[in-house]
Amino acid sequence: MVNRLADATSPYLLQHADNPVDWWPWEAEAFEEARRRGVPVLLSVGYSACHWCQ
Repeated sequence: MVNRLADATSPYLLQHADNPVDWWPWEAEAFEEARRRGVPVLLSVGYSACHWCQ
């Protein structure tokens, strides 16, 4: 599954481009869609760690 992050330029965001999650980049459309659907916005703060650090 490819999500909306597939075209991102950020290396961190690209790590999640194949996740089975409907990720949205930080943009007005994401918040408009959440309002339209009446759902909360869950925010990833950008934490990333290697296998050994986890």
